Amino acid sequence: MNIPISNNEVPELRELVGWGRREEDYPALFERCNFWGGVRDKNNKLIAFGYVCGMGLEHGYMEDIIVHPEYQGQGIGVDLVKELLRESERFGIGIVSVTYETNKTNFYTKCGFTTGSGGVWKSST
Repeated sequence: MNIPISNNEVPELRELVGWGRREEDYPALFERCNFWGGVRDKNNKLIAFGYVCGMGLEHGYMEDIIVHPEYQGQGIGVDLVKELLRESERFGIGIVSVTYETNKTNFYTKCGFTTGSGGVWKSST
């Protein structure tokens, strides 16, 4: 956990999966989240990333699970999520929530999440 990651690596990975780069989030994200995980290929290139944030009490949330398109479908994402969940337990976070698009339900179920009802609020600004 908390492997060294340069400020430009996650924005580049986000862009590869079709998300906005959000360069302004780095390095602030590394300063504010509880912990993060990443996977590098044999050439030391970041190919997967995710993190958990929260108050450090009972509940946290998982965010930005990203796997480089060339490495998707190989179990890297599942392994990363499961390791983030193990670290959550070690950290004392017993409840982890995650939001995702419905086409990712099977992935998160495979990772150990149960689906439930909920909602997401997003600012219009």
